[in-house]
Amino acid sequence: MKRLSMLFSGVLLVFFLVACSEDASTSKNEGKDDNSQSEEDTTDKNEENNETEEQQDKEEEEETKPPQPYEALEPAADATPLQDKLSEEELSKMPSAEAHGEDRTRMVPVGETLVKGAEDQTDGPLKDHRIVAYYGHPNSTNMGILGEMEPDALMTKLKEQTQAYSDADPSRPAIPMIELISTVAQRNPGPEGKYYHMTSPEQIDEYAKLAKENNALLMLDVQLGTDSVLNQVKLLEKWLKLPYVHLAIDTEFHVEEGETPGIDLGQVNGAEVQKAVDYLTNMVEENNLPDKIVLVHQFIDGALTNKEAIQPTENVEVALNYDGWGDASTKKSLYRKFVRNEAVQYGGFKIFYDKDKPVLSAEEVLKLDPNPSIINYQ
Repeated sequence: MKRLSMLFSGVLLVFFLVACSEDASTSKNEGKDDNSQSEEDTTDKNEENNETEEQQDKEEEEETKPPQPYEALEPAADATPLQDKLSEEELSKMPSAEAHGEDRTRMVPVGETLVKGAEDQTDGPLKDHRIVAYYGHPNSTNMGILGEMEPDALMTKLKEQTQAYSDADPSRPAIPMIELISTVAQRNPGPEGKYYHMTSPEQIDEYAKLAKENNALLMLDVQLGTDSVLNQVKLLEKWLKLPYVHLAIDTEFHVEEGETPGIDLGQVNGAEVQKAVDYLTNMVEENNLPDKIVLVHQFIDGALTNKEAIQPTENVEVALNYDGWGDASTKKSLYRKFVRNEAVQYGGFKIFYDKDKPVLSAEEVLKLDPNPSIINYQ
C-alpha cells in the first residue's frame, strides 16, 4: 500500500511539472506575441507620424509659397461661357475652320489653353488665367503700341482690351501685361559689339512701377543681336527677381557673327531657350519667387529650331507665340503650324492693330486650337 501511495504521488508530481512547463511556455509565447504586436504598433505609429510630418511639410511649403502678384479683371456680370456663345453649326465647322488644311481634327476642346498632352505643374499665371499684353518700346512708334501712348493712357486702353477677353471667356479671367523690349537689336555693333542696345534702367524701372501700381505683369522682351539668350537673361536679373516680371525671347533677331539683325533673319535653338528656362527655375527656387513665364516668339519656320529641347518645369511655364502679321486666314494657319503642331505647352498669338486684315475680335481669337493663353498687341 505504501508503494502504491508513493507511485501515485510520483505520477501526480509528473503531471504537475508538465502542466507548469506548458503554462510557462504559453506565458512565454504570449509574451512574445505581446512584444511582437507592440513592435508592429510602434512601426505603424512611426509610419503614420512620418506621413503626417511629410504632409505638414508639404502644406507649410504651399502656405509659404509666395502668391502671384497680379489682379485679373473680373468678367462682366452678364458674361456668358465661351462654349455657350458658339452655335452648333460653328462647333461642327470648327475643325475645318481652324485647321486651314492638313489635319482638320481639333486637338483640344474649345476653351482649352494647354496643347494636347501637355500639363502645367506650376502655380503660374497661365494655369487658370489668360494674359493680354501690349508690346513695344517707349522710344519708337514703329515697334508697337508702347511707343504710341503715354503710360497712363496705355494702361487704360490695355485694361479695356483685357476686359474683352475676360468677358469673352469668363472661365479664365484675363490679366493685363506690359511687354517691354528691354534689349533692342541694332544694325551696328553698338557699345558691346553684340548688335543690340539695352533699354535704359530708368525706363525699365518706370514700366516696372507702372505694372506694379496697376496689379499688372511686366514681360521683358530680348532682341538678342549676336549675344546669347542666357547672357541676356543675366543682364535683366535685377528685374527678373521681381515677383511680377517675366521673360520673352524674340528669336528672329538672334544672328550669327558676320550677320546683321533686321537684314539677316536670325534663329534660336531650343536648347538655348532651355538654358533660360532652367536659369529662371533656379532663380525662383533660390529667391522664393512666384512661378515665371517664358514666351518665345516665332513667325517663320527657321526662327526657332530644336523645339523638342524646350521643357517647362515645376517653376516655369512656356508659351510659343505666333507673331506674324497679315490676313487672318494665313495667321490662323501659321498658328496651327507653329503652335499646335509643334507644341510645347501653351500658345500665344500676336495681333497688329495697324497691319492685320481684319483685326480679329477676342471671340474670334478664342476659337483657335488650342486657345491662346497669351494675346499680345503691337
